[in-house]
Amino acid sequence: MTDQVLTFIEHGIGRIRLNRPRAIHALTTEMCQAITDALLAWRQDDSVVAVMLDHAVAADGDPKLSRGFCAGGDIALIAESAKTDCVGAERFFHVEYRMNHLLFVYEKPVVAFIDGIVMGGGVGISLPCRYRVATERTVFAMPETGIGLFPDVGGGWFLPRLPGRIGAWLAATGSRIDGADCAAIGIATHYISSNRLDAVKARILADPFGLEAILGENGEQPPPSKLETQRADIDRLFASDRLEDILAALDADGGEWAARQRALLATKSPQTIKVSLRQLAEGARHTDFATHMAMEYGLACAVIRRPDFVEGVRAVIVDKDNAPRWNPATPEEATDALIDSIFVPLPAEKAWTPLPQLTSAPMP
Repeated sequence: MTDQVLTFIEHGIGRIRLNRPRAIHALTTEMCQAITDALLAWRQDDSVVAVMLDHAVAADGDPKLSRGFCAGGDIALIAESAKTDCVGAERFFHVEYRMNHLLFVYEKPVVAFIDGIVMGGGVGISLPCRYRVATERTVFAMPETGIGLFPDVGGGWFLPRLPGRIGAWLAATGSRIDGADCAAIGIATHYISSNRLDAVKARILADPFGLEAILGENGEQPPPSKLETQRADIDRLFASDRLEDILAALDADGGEWAARQRALLATKSPQTIKVSLRQLAEGARHTDFATHMAMEYGLACAVIRRPDFVEGVRAVIVDKDNAPRWNPATPEEATDALIDSIFVPLPAEKAWTPLPQLTSAPMP
C-alpha cells in the first residue's frame, strides 16, 4: 500500500483514489502495483460489487492542485532510468501494462471519473473501464510524440477504434480535446457536470447494484463538440498511415486548420510519429488486448533506448525550452528500416505477459 493511491472498500464499492495532486496524480510503479493488488483482491471478494476510480484533491483546497484526474506516468523518473540501464523504466512499463490489461478484462464493473486532465497513463487506466464519466473540465490527450515516446498504455488498441481517423490525428499531433468531444466520439460513456460528481458518487455508494442506472439517470447532454466540426478534415488529411502522405496532404490543402496541424507535426519527433501511426495500424488488426500490450511493451523497450525520448523529456519537462533536437531530424531520415527495427519482437524471456492469474480469463 502506498499513500500515492488510496484503495479501500466503501459500501460495497472498491475505491481507487489517485493521490498525488502536486504531480496531477502521475503514476509511479508503486501506484500501479497498489492498484493491481487491490483489483486482484476485490475479484475474489463477493462484498465488492463494483469499482470506482477517481482522484483526490489537495488537502488545502488549492485549485492549482486539483487540475486533473491523471497527467500520465512519472516521465522524469522513466527518463532517468533510460539514461542508464533502462531497468527501472522497463519495470514501470511491465507493471503498468499488467494493470491496464487487468482493468480491460476485469469482471466487475469499473467506473472512472475522468474529471480534469487525463493524458497518457491516465488514458491507460480509464479507457479500459466499462464506464467513463467526462465533465466540462475534462482535457484528454495522448501527447507522447512531443517527448519522443508513443501513445502506449493501450493507445494503439483504443485510438484506431475511434470514429474515422480521429485516433491517428490524436496520436500524431498530441492534440487536446474536451469532455464534450470525448462524449461525441465514445471516449466517455457519460457526461456529468463536475459540480454534481460528489452527489452521483454518493448515490452509487448508497446503491452499488444501481451503478449503471444511476449513471444513466444523471447523464447530461454535453455541449456541442468542437471536434465534430473538424471530422471531415481529419478523415481526409490524416487518411494515410504514412507520415509523408499526411504532410503532403496538409501542404496541399492550403487551409488555416491544415496549416496549424502541419506546424504542430513539425514540433514532434518524426521517428515516434511514424512509430505511432504503425502502432495504430497494427493495433486495429489485433483481436486480443494481451497480444497488443505485448507489442507495446516491445516498442517501449526499444523507443526509450533511442535518442529522442531522453531529448524530448529534456526539452519539454526538464529544461522546458521546448526546442528538442530530434534524431533523426526529418521524416525522410526516419527510414522504414529504422521503424522496422523498433517493431522487432522481444525474445520470449524478455517479453511482456499478463498477470498469471489472468491467463485464462475471458475477454469482456
